[in-house]
Amino acid sequence: MDTYLLAIVLILFASFFQGTFGLGMKHIAPLKWEAWWLVHAFTAMILFPIIWALIVMPNLFEIISKTDSNTLFLAAFYGFLWGIGGILFGVSVEKTGISITYGIVMGLAASVGSIIPLFQIEGAFDQPSFPIIMVGVALLLVGVAITAVAGVKRDKLHSNSSTTTKSIKIGVLIAVASGVLSAFLNVGFSNAAPVAAIAVNDYGVGAQNASLASWVVVLLGAFVMNGGYALYLFIKNKSWNAYSIPKKGKALKWAIAAGIFWFAALGVYGQGAALMGNLGPVVGWPILLGLALIISNIWGYREGEWKNADKPFKILLAGLAVLIIAICILGYANY
Repeated sequence: MDTYLLAIVLILFASFFQGTFGLGMKHIAPLKWEAWWLVHAFTAMILFPIIWALIVMPNLFEIISKTDSNTLFLAAFYGFLWGIGGILFGVSVEKTGISITYGIVMGLAASVGSIIPLFQIEGAFDQPSFPIIMVGVALLLVGVAITAVAGVKRDKLHSNSSTTTKSIKIGVLIAVASGVLSAFLNVGFSNAAPVAAIAVNDYGVGAQNASLASWVVVLLGAFVMNGGYALYLFIKNKSWNAYSIPKKGKALKWAIAAGIFWFAALGVYGQGAALMGNLGPVVGWPILLGLALIISNIWGYREGEWKNADKPFKILLAGLAVLIIAICILGYANY
């Protein structure tokens, strides 16, 4: 298979995982949020990434130890910033639902997370694909804005309660903050490239698998934030007995499954981006999140989020059409 085609196929698979993992957040009860989130975060950011990375490169920790400490710190710090956005994402889903949260967060994360690594490339403005990428990112933002408007109109139809409206507005603001901070996950991955380079050059690891070492470093910082916040809530809410409640099995399974799906998206995306070359994080990231937004809305539709909301749904379809065009332009930019 052609290398670029394989990269696109990998990102398609990653998009499915990314667009699906949020379903788990609808199955938190009867667990406390912090109990569910701690299991989810540990699975997604520590357990699964390390196990997968060790399978393909047994010298993982030796590779990391050979990397410059400043590189490791910066990559982990970007992961920590994303961690704040990840927590806000979970809060926003509870307040606004999957569709609105995904629309805002994915759009901002895709655009900001693409532009920052692009500007970090030497001679970025001289890249032949630079104007094409900017057009694609701009269209992506337009598509996201349309989907967000559709979501707001949908929720207005479902409830006229001032309390609910206030909750939605707060949820939208939280989602905006989450979207900006979530961009740093890809920035961290881009800046952790030296870790993967050591795996490739010194240990003969393939470029695709080497990307997993980068994620281990970035997500360590992410877990410090996520795990730390969950522990803070345990202390604040005095909920140490959260795991002893009855009928918690289903919620725990969803927490683990959501964690596996979440990192499966990043792991497979990293492999696809590695095959795309220097512009992989620039082009692959917005394609990943744009497609994930479309997939998440399909799940939202199946969950009944758009029931009795025909006009908002038509607006949503228009937004998704713009997203598809943007994704096609971005795919062409790196061809």
